[in-house]
Amino acid sequence: MPRISAPTIGEHRAQTQDRILQAVSRLSRDQGIDTISMTDVAGEAGITRTVLYNYFPDKAALLLAFTERVTHYFIESYERELPEQASPAERLRAFVRLQLAGLLAHPHPGPADLSAALGPDAYQRLADHVAPMQDILTGIIDSGVASGDFEAPDVAAAARMILAVIGAERMPLLSGAVTPEEAGETVCGFLLRGLGA
Repeated sequence: MPRISAPTIGEHRAQTQDRILQAVSRLSRDQGIDTISMTDVAGEAGITRTVLYNYFPDKAALLLAFTERVTHYFIESYERELPEQASPAERLRAFVRLQLAGLLAHPHPGPADLSAALGPDAYQRLADHVAPMQDILTGIIDSGVASGDFEAPDVAAAARMILAVIGAERMPLLSGAVTPEEAGETVCGFLLRGLGA
């Protein structure tokens, strides 16, 4: 029987799952999330592949759990860093800054490559997990339109375009061609002009 490293089995399982997801985070920075194998994750987490498969049956399930964790972290960071009275432009800047930081902290392939790697069903579940971030962005745009700070006849389309613009900075950031600060200024300036701010 494996050694339990916590007072209860539940706590032990939670600690092991945390080690696994931390391993994914480290590996994603070093080699990119698309090239990580289950063997890599098990080795980085200090467990056997059999133990890893007891927690996550395949790479898609592992990436879904990791994405959920990153999404929760993003939402908590956004809510913590932003005062309620912040203007729509300030909220958009904070959103962009955190998204760019996330791209750098957890490198991943673009949507088309990720869809090909995971398959359409797993990719759709992955997209569903990041929906709360899209809801935050839609809320920012809605509030800007309501206050007269932004012009966006189609809020959903504007949100998709904003995410695409942020995503376009993925490769320049990862290659070191731009710093997060430079990317943030470029993206925010472009987006705020586009929204009529």
